[in-house]
Amino acid sequence: MADAERGYFLRTVERRGGGPQLRIRQRSAGDVGCVVWDAALVLSKYLETSSFYRDSLHVFSGKNVVELGSGTGVVGLMASALGANVIVTDLEELQDLLNINIKDNMHLVTGSIQAKVLKWGETVKDLPSEPDYILVADCIYYEQSLEPLLRTMKDLSGNKTCIILCYEERTMGNNPKIESRFFEHPLFYISFCRLILK
Repeated sequence: MADAERGYFLRTVERRGGGPQLRIRQRSAGDVGCVVWDAALVLSKYLETSSFYRDSLHVFSGKNVVELGSGTGVVGLMASALGANVIVTDLEELQDLLNINIKDNMHLVTGSIQAKVLKWGETVKDLPSEPDYILVADCIYYEQSLEPLLRTMKDLSGNKTCIILCYEERTMGNNPKIESRFFEHPLFYISFCRLILK
């Protein structure tokens, strides 16, 4: 049965230096995690920039990385193609899509990658404590998920954890207030790098 008949459509992601493309399946129906959003593409491409290389070795090489709100898994897949040991996380209903994309791109992985269920705000279990990096792409737009996301980031992070956050700055509705609350939250004492799409 063709992808379209199963409700999937394909997104290819070019890689630096003309390397093999990531091939990401998306769902034509479902919640926001079923498609590749611009912030995920920007973060994926940012990870490939020269600022992440030291003596031709990517800083992710051999590092433990957790991606929160992975959706299709494109960011985590890019990190694993750059040598990281990655756990992509999302809700139970996105695990099949994550695992399909992992399987389809396994030939590009130079570190490791696996998918796990994680609901923000609940007890974090079966994940590495204090990963080297936490990656977050376009996850600060639902007001009801703000506190749970911050709690999960705090619970996962250690003194040496670097959080790299990319999001699209939204000026409509409640979004500016949500973004402001996120970055001013008292739980958020962690240093991080953020990329903003305008």
